Amino acid sequence: MALIAGPTASGKSALALAFAERTGGVIVNADSAQVYRDLRVLSAAPSDLERKRVEHRLYGFRDAADPCSAADWAELARTEIAELHAQGLLPILVGGTGLYLRTLLDGIAPIPAIDTSVREDVRAAPVDENRRRLEQLDPEAAARLHPSDRTRTARALEVILSTGRTLAGWQSAKAGGIGERIALLPLLLLPPRDWLYRRCDSRFAGMVPDGGVKEVEALLARRLNPSLPVMRAIGVPELSSYIRGEVRLETAIAAGQQATRRYAKRQYTWFAHQPPPDWPRLGEALDGSTVAQALELLGAKA
Repeated sequence: MALIAGPTASGKSALALAFAERTGGVIVNADSAQVYRDLRVLSAAPSDLERKRVEHRLYGFRDAADPCSAADWAELARTEIAELHAQGLLPILVGGTGLYLRTLLDGIAPIPAIDTSVREDVRAAPVDENRRRLEQLDPEAAARLHPSDRTRTARALEVILSTGRTLAGWQSAKAGGIGERIALLPLLLLPPRDWLYRRCDSRFAGMVPDGGVKEVEALLARRLNPSLPVMRAIGVPELSSYIRGEVRLETAIAAGQQATRRYAKRQYTWFAHQPPPDWPRLGEALDGSTVAQALELLGAKA
């Protein structure tokens, strides 16, 4: 199995197309936004023409109202990968969602479902109150987390309250990972940051006239829960403000570009440090010569 990963706008999709055409492989999505059919434009999902060139799987299969967790995606990806291997085809995982990839390769902690009442109580409490309770019940987790990290603090607290076991205790018993059972050809794209940020800005600006506003208008018309992943996806809050008349379009575009750059920065840091150090990393911008270099790193000749 091949894996092409890196921050948004780093050129993963174009490289995957070239690699798939040379190997007869099938591209499998590993991007959390691209699983939703409602976000084809703002998630930079493959075009219809690109899908005709090469087979793509796990793109646009989920409705906006149906959240897709890392565990959900990993289960689906395992099935697709096994099926492709059985057919003698090369799965090519492509995406920038590190949690998805880590869950698939390393497995996931078998944490039972959290009691609904516990979750509601924890999520409704102030972060400082949750912090104090976590310091009492799981001091190791409290020491790891920043005091203002509301989401992770709530998660650690609700796990120990609902299960009686710490989050770290559950995570030490991860299961379901396929990393040790497959031969992996990984490549991480980590181009120069200034080049990457220019790409982020240009791509988001192009999404707006290419259907991005209409995409958000359709989501708003459905009156979906604002906490859904789709409603928090990059571009949706920013363009929603424009559609509601709260800001000018130029302001919304600038905000969307900034959100994209910030996301790319977080992804860049994660992929630079979290994957195994022996995974090849390409630190140059993709062009004709570096695409050839990338293909060679993946085991295919240009």
